[in-house]
Amino acid sequence: MSFFKRLFSCSRKRKNSAASIGRVEFLESRRMLTVLGDSNGDGLFDTADLVAVFQAGKYNTGETATFEQGDWNSDGFFDTGDLVAAFQGGHFEKTPTAETQIQLNGNSIEVSGNGAEVSGSTVTISSSGTYVISGTLDDGQIVVDTQDQDPVTLVLSGVNIASSNNAAIYVANAEDTVITLAEGTENIVSDGVEYELGEDDEPDAAIFSHDDLVINGTGTLRVTGNFADGIVSKDDLDISGGTIVVNAVDDGVRGRDSVEIDGGNISVTAGGDGIKSNNDEDEGEGTISISSGSLSIVSGDDGIQAVTKVTVSGGTISVKSGGGANSNSGSGHGINADIDIAIEGGEIEVDAAGDAVHADGNIAVTNGTLNLATADDAIHADTSIVINGGTIDISKSYEGIESTSITINDGTIHLVSSDDGINAGEGTEFGGPGGGGPGGGTEGNGVVTINGGYIAVNAAGDGVDVNGSMTMTGGTLIVHGPTANNNGALDYDNSFVMTGGFLVAVGSSRMAQAPGSASTQESLSLSYQSVQAANTLVHIESADGVDILTFAPQKAYQSVVVSSPLLTSGTSYLVYSGGSYSGAMTDGLYVGGEYTPGTLAGTVTVS
Repeated sequence: MSFFKRLFSCSRKRKNSAASIGRVEFLESRRMLTVLGDSNGDGLFDTADLVAVFQAGKYNTGETATFEQGDWNSDGFFDTGDLVAAFQGGHFEKTPTAETQIQLNGNSIEVSGNGAEVSGSTVTISSSGTYVISGTLDDGQIVVDTQDQDPVTLVLSGVNIASSNNAAIYVANAEDTVITLAEGTENIVSDGVEYELGEDDEPDAAIFSHDDLVINGTGTLRVTGNFADGIVSKDDLDISGGTIVVNAVDDGVRGRDSVEIDGGNISVTAGGDGIKSNNDEDEGEGTISISSGSLSIVSGDDGIQAVTKVTVSGGTISVKSGGGANSNSGSGHGINADIDIAIEGGEIEVDAAGDAVHADGNIAVTNGTLNLATADDAIHADTSIVINGGTIDISKSYEGIESTSITINDGTIHLVSSDDGINAGEGTEFGGPGGGGPGGGTEGNGVVTINGGYIAVNAAGDGVDVNGSMTMTGGTLIVHGPTANNNGALDYDNSFVMTGGFLVAVGSSRMAQAPGSASTQESLSLSYQSVQAANTLVHIESADGVDILTFAPQKAYQSVVVSSPLLTSGTSYLVYSGGSYSGAMTDGLYVGGEYTPGTLAGTVTVS
């Protein structure tokens, strides 16, 4: 669970007032050590700040406010909650506590200030406060072990910390720990190949915390996890700034309860999962949320993996998992959740050996840009997929979009698949190579519903395969279907009811299907005596010259199905083959020009 969600709620972990004060201090640390309430930026929270924020006129107005205008709890507004947060911080008219300096000198450590003690090449921090660390530690450890409720802030100001047999930075106990990367500095942290493991085989990462951990700042952090993981928090892990480069034998970045990324430039190379949250014991935990920043992940297994939910609302994400779409490893999803995935924004690029986006439960896409390539399914959910917006480009897949229930309300989708383009069926594995017959020969409760959006499918198997029923009420569906006769551009078991939208589906003829008799919008289904060459125009117009369709199939075809609001019952239409068209072409569909006739193939009547 994120800090902001817990700040003014009753946490099952911490419910006493002292802990509440500690959480407010934690928020202060996340703000790059800005004092909570210091709206005028003078380093103090005092009467001048209160005067300034009330003069700004945002208090309890419902208008959005900045930190300088009183939004001190980061909910976007200035209200009573902000005043409570600031005063609980305990800094009203108080001078900030002095920082403690820790100088690393190869095999020795010097401390100037309070709260830290040195034993050989290990320094142990036992009090809350701010510790500025610089220098090189050849083989040693920074340990945080405090019972204080206030946070510990470690400012890394040009360090190179190595440990041959343990975590280089180890938070044994602390309410909250913040690692701040000082501006203009490069910081290097690494552990050894072999560990002296403690209880529960921990720690097992170059940077390891038993409690909440935040990484912020503008400097650079390079982490090498030679034993197992790179950066680990057994509680919540938040990254909000800095340039962070992680190389790890196993997982790159792991927050057991949650991982939140709301800033920074992060690069992860991991033998296991790239970014992971794995608490499968506590309800609501095991989540990953990405709202901002830049992520580049190369992983042997999943790129991003959460046992509960992955939410992406912003940022730029690049994932190569399992060796990529040209690998035959058969494993390594790009983004994977055991329950749900929500894509609400951001730019996502995935090159995966496994599914590009995979959830055992549900996937919802409302916004954002997804560029996906995979050796398996591009978007797969066992239960349901709902697409309400965004831009999805699937350049390579076995099956493009697969779930038991698929609903497309809006968005722009282009997909290429070596088997079915859109596949709705039951269970975790809905189909396999070969296809054959309506619904792949298996009846079920699969559902495809298209209410809007723009969808262009190029499938070697079925274009749209529904082991159940299909409904289309709006939008545009273009299908460049199969050339082999054991698949069809449209393949459904029970029914296809079309009440609106525009459909053109071309492909082989033996398994060809069209919208059913229960449809309220008219359709035409054409079958040629011989296979037509790829890019041979098919043009349909009414006897009085109204264009219904001008289309250039990308592959050889023998059947054409079209449904359009322009079609009317009892009307005859002319069908031409070949010729040319002067207008613009998108995904084979021509509009906005004039047709120069080719060969009149025949006349058909909508009945």
